[in-house]
Amino acid sequence: MNIDLKSQFPALNQEFEGYPLCYLDTAATSQKPQSVIDAMSNFYQHSNANVHRAAHRLSARATQAFEAVREKVAEFINAGQNAEVIFTSGTTHSINLLAWGLTPRLAADEVILIDSAAHHANIVPWQELARRSGATVIPIPLRQDLTLDEQAFLTLLQTHKVKIVALCHVSNVLGTINDIAALAEQAHRYGALVAVDGAQAVAHHKVDVQALGCDFYSFSGHKMYGPAGVGILWGRFIQLDRLTPLMTGGEMIDTVSFSGTTYGQLPNRLEAGTPAIADVIGLGAAIDFMRSLPAAAFAHEQQMLIQLRSRLEALPGILVYGNPHQQSGAVAFNLSGEHHQDIGILLDQQGVAVRCGHHCAQPLMQLMQISGCCRASVGIYTTQQDIDRFIHAMQDAIELLA
Repeated sequence: MNIDLKSQFPALNQEFEGYPLCYLDTAATSQKPQSVIDAMSNFYQHSNANVHRAAHRLSARATQAFEAVREKVAEFINAGQNAEVIFTSGTTHSINLLAWGLTPRLAADEVILIDSAAHHANIVPWQELARRSGATVIPIPLRQDLTLDEQAFLTLLQTHKVKIVALCHVSNVLGTINDIAALAEQAHRYGALVAVDGAQAVAHHKVDVQALGCDFYSFSGHKMYGPAGVGILWGRFIQLDRLTPLMTGGEMIDTVSFSGTTYGQLPNRLEAGTPAIADVIGLGAAIDFMRSLPAAAFAHEQQMLIQLRSRLEALPGILVYGNPHQQSGAVAFNLSGEHHQDIGILLDQQGVAVRCGHHCAQPLMQLMQISGCCRASVGIYTTQQDIDRFIHAMQDAIELLA
């Protein structure tokens, strides 16, 4: 089946110095379909009002649309109930909210295990939690192929008092897919809570938090064809209900007086202040868009990734990282002897957009013994022509630098 969804994404239909845009940086942020842009514009034009606050009809309309998205997200990830869906500004906010909220539950003799391939947003908040509580952070080792070492993980669970396990569902650098269900089952056997960074998974895979068996799952709208500025923290109700709020103020309270304050119920208790209402509406439209796609669109996307990697590996001097059998969304690579930033600049001169740098994963770069790398990442709009143009541009770069 020939899949070409580019026409639905306005930003992809442009040229740079005569070159059509070839966008291979979806792992950093996805482009937005017209339906998402229209949904946000329509809200501002016809329903703009604050939510949960007023008696007038405009506010009622905004509140109804806002809460309808919460229900839509709950269905999208198979949450147990709507109140388990907490709106945040993105994955980073979600993990910070979670790490702060767990502070009273961590002791100085306990351990936080973190995936060595984690994004900084799934490392630094846990380091700060360890600093506040006196707990210890230990990275989970990777195998030589840069996949998580399950045996080493089990040994850490057996030999330490592990309270929290922080995993990435899909690595933002390597595209490596972790078996969250199996890892969560092991962690729970030793009494640990499991928090998953799902930012790189939701656009490529069906996410069922019940089947995954984790305790918390975070993701961002802008990675899944929605707007920036909105994300989700999902957690099991019994766990979320015990979190200490990171943000306090309006919206999240029950009663306030100068003698004391009581907090409201979930989800409001963890959603202080005016939310990013239009962005939430856009997230709902992005979920509608993803649900409208045939299974063949996601199969096509994976085929583009497989072809991108295999054709890259055939080029002279190219180093490709990670396990090709456990890969989703992205391919990390370097040209031997050349700086990754130089490759990115040469590709950009032909309208090809890739990411270069440490990808907010410096501990992983240290394990790989490199300062950084290039990353080409695909989306449901990636076409055969994109892959052809990328490979052609890489060939030109290799010849130029030879």
